[in-house]
Amino acid sequence: MQLHLQVSGSGAPLIIMHGLFGTLLNWSGQIKALSEHFTVYAVDLRNHGRSPHTDSTSYPLMADDIIELMDQQGLKSAHILGHSMGGKVAMQLAMNHPQRVEKLIIVDIAPVQYPNHHSDVFRGLNAVQLNSLKSRGEADQQLANYIDELSVRQFLLTNLYRTEAKQFAWRMNLPVLEACYDEISKPPSGPAFAKPVLFIKGELSDYITADYRDQILRLFPKADYRMVQGSGHWPHAEKASVFTRLVLNYLLK
Repeated sequence: MQLHLQVSGSGAPLIIMHGLFGTLLNWSGQIKALSEHFTVYAVDLRNHGRSPHTDSTSYPLMADDIIELMDQQGLKSAHILGHSMGGKVAMQLAMNHPQRVEKLIIVDIAPVQYPNHHSDVFRGLNAVQLNSLKSRGEADQQLANYIDELSVRQFLLTNLYRTEAKQFAWRMNLPVLEACYDEISKPPSGPAFAKPVLFIKGELSDYITADYRDQILRLFPKADYRMVQGSGHWPHAEKASVFTRLVLNYLLK
């Protein structure tokens, strides 16, 4: 597996992983800020962005992809930061290969089974008429029949691109993500990770709740928490300067 990778900055290595339907480009602002202190390795996970499309996806597979990337880059260990689905990949990596992880940051996700709350997203993405599509605006109009929130549609449309034949297409491997959604919904599993972990929660997000505390502590007994006030599920984008400060305070202490 040769994941698409962007390397910037200098210093201790920091690997950043995006969430479902995301790409490393979602982290552009944080990459710029954090690369002033670290060598930042921002990746597109399998079946996302410019990374290879495969016929399967799971947290063990994605964690192994990151280990392979680390080996390719000559990294014995690194700080690991993951958001949402990427946070679950980070957890799986830490449980499977604790010696490869220096400090771990998990952004707005817990090691639990989540109910399916992407049905409308998949219906909307599949409803976009790629063969006849003339513009991104037209794609947005088609998505709006299924997804009300403009910010969510704009996020999803970052995956839309034109092929060499000038045909619109999705960068993500939509059929496999949909087929493997049950795997993506599952929690990572393995032995408890004994090192400290920072969980960062968006105040307005329900991805981390008090109900998940026992499960978090069972797998990550040294977990610490920080909340980003006024933020939803994307605190790194919604409250960028606050998020950067939390990350630096944790990694540099």
